[in-house]
Amino acid sequence: MALSIHVNGGTEQKQFQEPVENPEFDYSQRGQWLRAAVLGANDGLVSVSSLLMGVGSVKQDVKAMVLAGFAGLVAGACSMAIGEFVSVYTQRDVEMAQMKRDGEKRSPVVDENDRRMEKKERLPSPGLAAGASALAFSVGAVLPLLAAAFIRDHKVRMAVVVVVASVALMVFGVVGALLGGAPVAKSGGRVLVGGWIAMGITFGLTKLIGLNGM
Repeated sequence: MALSIHVNGGTEQKQFQEPVENPEFDYSQRGQWLRAAVLGANDGLVSVSSLLMGVGSVKQDVKAMVLAGFAGLVAGACSMAIGEFVSVYTQRDVEMAQMKRDGEKRSPVVDENDRRMEKKERLPSPGLAAGASALAFSVGAVLPLLAAAFIRDHKVRMAVVVVVASVALMVFGVVGALLGGAPVAKSGGRVLVGGWIAMGITFGLTKLIGLNGM
């Protein structure tokens, strides 16, 4: 961009370079990945926290709680990875088929192979999506698990799990709101209350079944 500056009655042209964004970088895709990671971590946090509360309602043994929580972490991470892999692969197949149909409708003069390869490179990787989903779930799940593992007193352990889960839920809710452009307070409160409900229901139903000897 050229800017005219008047100096001692004359005019001097100055060139200023405007910042240019990289057109090849997909910022919306980065936001989607970050938001998916936050949601995955939130799922891991709520799932394992609820599992610990459920087991803790009928057993005071720290080993039983930790083993159950670890099993929930592994099972949940595998489930998230497989689900994400299948979902992204299905989406990839649909988009590839659509690109093929669009290419057949265009003029043969256009090099459709190059166009198709370029679009294919921009599609999400199923393997990468699966790994990221499993990692995000594990990060969220390990927080309450570590909180429970090193506390011997049962009541204190249960309270610490709730506190750690609550703080992490608020953090994940705020981060998710910032990434999604939603109101921070409302989103954080909604995630927190949802986590409390999940932990409360799991605790209550497991306690009820345990008391009835089922």
